[in-house]
Amino acid sequence: ARQAAAPQPRRAAAWFPRRVNLVSPAEFEEHVVAALDALPPEIARHFRNVAVVVEDEHPEDPDLLGLYEGVPLTEREHYSGVLPDRISLYRVPLCLMAEDVDDLVNEIGITVVHEFGHHMGIEEDRLHDLGWG
Repeated sequence: ARQAAAPQPRRAAAWFPRRVNLVSPAEFEEHVVAALDALPPEIARHFRNVAVVVEDEHPEDPDLLGLYEGVPLTEREHYSGVLPDRISLYRVPLCLMAEDVDDLVNEIGITVVHEFGHHMGIEEDRLHDLGWG
């Protein structure tokens, strides 16, 4: 059987404009909740055993915008009794790359869909083809 490539995290461009001040953790979490609530039902129905967390930044790679860690739905067989998959969204790099709050909200939405796409087993190239890269 062909082994699926490991999902690639969504990362900021090396040149982020750094135009927006950081929003507070509470405000950022509100935007994340809104992005999760806005997911289309055909995507949202696939989320099982997934925790979404907000962190300031990834400790080893501060340019990461989001990261999926877990077993994609397409690779689950005899899957029970395991800890939830984890999707991390990184507040600092998302804020720093955004031009304004509207852009931040948009980037949070893209990152949420991107990481949930990995949860569903969608590979990086396909996510980019779909506009969620």
